[in-house]
Amino acid sequence: MNTNCVRIGVIAAAALLLTPVLAAQDPTLNPQPQSMGQPANPSASPNSTQASSASMRDSLGAPGETGQQMLDQQFLRNAVAGGIADVKLGTLAAQKGGPSVKDLAQKMVDDHTALNKGMASVADSLGVLLPKKMPKDDQAEYDRLNGLSGKDFDTEYLTYIVKAHRQDLHAFYMEASLAADPTLQTEVLKGMFTMHQHLGMISKAAADEGITLPARPPRPVQTTAAK
Repeated sequence: MNTNCVRIGVIAAAALLLTPVLAAQDPTLNPQPQSMGQPANPSASPNSTQASSASMRDSLGAPGETGQQMLDQQFLRNAVAGGIADVKLGTLAAQKGGPSVKDLAQKMVDDHTALNKGMASVADSLGVLLPKKMPKDDQAEYDRLNGLSGKDFDTEYLTYIVKAHRQDLHAFYMEASLAADPTLQTEVLKGMFTMHQHLGMISKAAADEGITLPARPPRPVQTTAAK
């Protein structure tokens, strides 16, 4: 059997398995893809503008690279930058949050540390230079959270990370169907499963703390011309 056919079959099966899980854990999830890192402001949009300072060589790619390979490299940089933010914000929340938020935050730290290690391994094999710190928008959110406490802290943290995970999950979903490197594809699928679990945990922590999470914006209505 053709290797490409096998890979396409694996992706399709994974998507079919993930869709009902996502619907159960985050029924507001919009399947329309969004790119990671497009915030309106630090408080409203998380894990954004990740790894925007790539060098000119990163932007142009190495000789002989396909367009998808260059997109894979940018995805790796964005995903790792977002993962660093999840770990840093989670570490802060594990110190300052309420009981349910502390438990969730520690899970975020553990899981995103593991995901970033997997992504770093792929990046090494592809010769991709990864960021070492979180993006500026996430740093601004960290500073904001650091000045909050109690219910205000919990509300801000949960609101921020639920938006981050919704956005990042779309980017991971798109990458899973397009990645040129099979090892990267495997790590992306792991990340998708993990973020599905996180969305359910975020909803539970919010319910435990009496916090209402923001609803996902409805899909824009397509015009006749757009259709």
